[in-house]
Amino acid sequence: MALKDFAKVSLGCFPTPIQRLDAISRELGVSVYIKRDDLTGVGLGGNKVRKLEYLLADAREKGAEVVFTTGGAQSNHAMLTAACALKMGMTPILILKKRGVTGPLGNRLLESLMGVDVRLMDTDDYADIYAEMDRVGQALGRPYYKIPCGGSNALGSLGYVDCAREIAAQGIRFDHIVCAEGSGGTMAGLALGAMLYLPGVRVHGMMVDTDPFDRITPRLMREAAALLGEDVDIASADYTLRDMCGPGYAISSAEGKDAIGLMASKEGLFLDPVYTGKAFAGLIAMAKEGAFRPDDRVLFLHSGGAGGLFAVKMDE
Repeated sequence: MALKDFAKVSLGCFPTPIQRLDAISRELGVSVYIKRDDLTGVGLGGNKVRKLEYLLADAREKGAEVVFTTGGAQSNHAMLTAACALKMGMTPILILKKRGVTGPLGNRLLESLMGVDVRLMDTDDYADIYAEMDRVGQALGRPYYKIPCGGSNALGSLGYVDCAREIAAQGIRFDHIVCAEGSGGTMAGLALGAMLYLPGVRVHGMMVDTDPFDRITPRLMREAAALLGEDVDIASADYTLRDMCGPGYAISSAEGKDAIGLMASKEGLFLDPVYTGKAFAGLIAMAKEGAFRPDDRVLFLHSGGAGGLFAVKMDE
């Protein structure tokens, strides 16, 4: 089944622009570009909108009236799922881990402005949360649809296979793409999409959590390829994974803070301390290590997350 044949609802503003970061390029000695997926047009923008175009289309086809999802208390994905579900006339219910900043700041404030039903659950196990979704959904007695953390399943990953196709159509040849990896779907979609649409491009996933992404990434790639009917050798995919988690998930790192400051002071663009700040810190480290040739073009995916700047305490 070709990518164009999958059900998809139009939610975002695409294609998102690609811009050269002239000051950053001078600073790092390599041509660095940015893919502005912080401008996807819903909420404060972000990468989840691409995934939700496929996931919510599937929910609508299955007759869902209620949409559940989960994440940490400040989950960008959860906030954007709620915003997109509301646009489609569905009722979002967020069952979030009672971890991190739970007060009315950042994404929790945005959810409050939207009037979203948010329930905090004191657990570290997502299995508990998915079971609670079923309990609540069955009690409501309305058709419901469960979206996993980050929208990171095979169907959601198609959003970033499509993004790779979009990058190819924008006409700039890249040698490397760098993105944050927090639940797996964005990285898996880009890595598979590069195999299909961007030959010769190496994709680098900057891991901001401690999940086993060495297993998660190829699994999602295989499952997404199977959905597409693509017979590709995932083992030959050209990608790397780098640990940029620092002191822990959703805890800012010194390198991430420096990267946020560099992007803000040189380009007037804002990254977040949980995902993009740490991912861009990884790009900076690679440049300093000589991982890029002087004539390489490096594309950084800005996957959004601005709400995190107003909720997560930055280390002094």
